[in-house]
Parts: sequence; structure tokens; C-alpha cells
Amino acid sequence: MSEITPDLVRHLGVLARIELSDEEIQSLTGQLDAIVDNIAKVSEVATPDVFATSHPIPLQNVFRPDVVQQQLTRDQVLQNAPDQADGRFRVTAILGEEQ
Repeated sequence: MSEITPDLVRHLGVLARIELSDEEIQSLTGQLDAIVDNIAKVSEVATPDVFATSHPIPLQNVFRPDVVQQQLTRDQVLQNAPDQADGRFRVTAILGEEQ
């Protein structure tokens, strides 16, 4: 059994600047306790001849290679733009930004 206590969870909440209710502290205490116990079980099974892995199956790149192809001209790109200025797309300001 791990040593996760409500006081430790409360302290972690303070460090993370998260305000936790008493119900959340009780719930998280049990959850974190179960997580720590499961990690301990895995540590018991781990042996030196088993290499640590991030994925159980080898990964491979599934993307096609980049190939330079014919590009659109600026006029072709902007021909259907609802609004443009100085060879660029013109969009409305967002989030109160002023230019």
C-alpha cells in the first residue's frame, strides 16, 4: 500500500495552484494511491533483460516523402479570396487586436 494521504494530495494541489474541495481530495487520494500501487507492481515484474519501451510495436513513418511540385502563383492563391490587400489575405482582427 502506498503512502498517499489527503494531506499529500492537498499539498500537491497547492503546488499545482489548483483549488481542491474535500470531496476531490478524497477521490484523488484513492486514485493516486491506485496509480502508485500499479506502478509498484510493474516495477516488481521488470527485469534487467527486458528493455524499456515507449511503444509495444515498432513505429514506422507512414507519410510519403516530400516532393517539390509545381506551386501556385500568388495571383492564383488570392483569386478566390473574399478580401485581399498588398498581395496577402485580409482578415478581420480577432481578440481585440488592433493594427
